[in-house]
Amino acid sequence: MLTSTLFPKSFASDNHAGVHPKVLAAIADANTGDAPAYGTDPWTAAMEEAFREHFGGQATAYPVFNGTGANVVALGLALRPYDSVLCPVTAHINTHECGAAERVLGAKLVPLPTDDGKLTVDAVRGHLSVLGNTQYAQPRVISISQVTECGTAYTADEIAELADFAHAHGLFLHMDGARLANAAAELGCSMRALTTDAGVDLLSFGGTKNGAMGAEALVVLRPELDGPALFLRKQGMQLASKMRFVSAQLTALLTDELWHANAAHANAMAHRLADGVTDLPGVSLRYPVQSNAVFPALPEKAIADLQQRYLFHMWDETENVVRWVTSFDTTPDHVDTFVADIRTAVKACS
Repeated sequence: MLTSTLFPKSFASDNHAGVHPKVLAAIADANTGDAPAYGTDPWTAAMEEAFREHFGGQATAYPVFNGTGANVVALGLALRPYDSVLCPVTAHINTHECGAAERVLGAKLVPLPTDDGKLTVDAVRGHLSVLGNTQYAQPRVISISQVTECGTAYTADEIAELADFAHAHGLFLHMDGARLANAAAELGCSMRALTTDAGVDLLSFGGTKNGAMGAEALVVLRPELDGPALFLRKQGMQLASKMRFVSAQLTALLTDELWHANAAHANAMAHRLADGVTDLPGVSLRYPVQSNAVFPALPEKAIADLQQRYLFHMWDETENVVRWVTSFDTTPDHVDTFVADIRTAVKACS
């Protein structure tokens, strides 16, 4: 029988973590008797109310299976057949979703270079000169990730600036919020402050990376975009028949600030990890630690040695930058043991 004791604590992804006990308990509680299918159940009604409490009365939440599905359905609500999406070159929709938006929606993605994964108005402005030109796909959506794939977090003001710019030019702002909870915990604000109040139109809400078994949500924050959502979710193969088990997970995360506790702990472990190694010679951080991810440059030999014992990913092989990710169930002991081994491996290279 396989048990978690067979595997070391992973620092490769928060997707490697287990499920928070309160989320498991919510699934078990939902496993009582029969209930109507496809979202017409009390658990889904409770989930919808929980999202309205966190994101405002105009917010409509649709549980989906995964983040790619949430992103594709969200973009589908805003895009016309001849439109394009402006996004960072590092964006998950551009690099890690197997061309889903392009294949399923036929949309053109326009990836823009950034220094730290964060789009700015200046980076976007030059790409709007094609508006009205029939030779070009028409920019329609700006898509950002919170936190970014570089672990950096947009402030509320930065998001609002992008939203205001987008709306002034007839565009929409979509947020891939796979780690929105981590950004809010790091910045000391509500998730609403980084979304609804900042002018985000469409949100892909992440649960799986923050303690859920497998639950994400499309959250429509601009009501006029909401009409086709039920149909696009079904057509996009994201409609769960036994939706109560997905909805129950999301409600559990949004109850008693569990989302915040999980994300804040993961962030704290990332800071502990970074603080434990950045004084080492030959170690430097590519990006500031603003969430639950650390991107250090290490000696090549140290990386090879550590990867014999720990799971983590290379980020930039040309500069020996790796990515370490912590999660809600990473403990101080996990971090301290890893730090000790990192220090030994790096010092052996000097």
